[in-house]
Amino acid sequence: MTALQQDKTDQVSALQLFEFWSAHVDALECHLSDRWAAAAVAVVLVTYPIARIVIPVILHGVVPDVVRTVLKLI
Repeated sequence: MTALQQDKTDQVSALQLFEFWSAHVDALECHLSDRWAAAAVAVVLVTYPIARIVIPVILHGVVPDVVRTVLKLI
């Protein structure tokens, strides 16, 4: 197989991959409605602030105990 033949094969494969991906994206756009997008945005808007508050509180409560325990062992 020459380099030119291999290059043509790669181009066809890339084109097929693009068409395959494009068809999947089109099907996904048809399947998902605006209601699902709004629900996803609402979930992110609710969970992000909770995670930004709860996770540091948990870490702040747990880490000092762990540090004290390690220091006692030393």
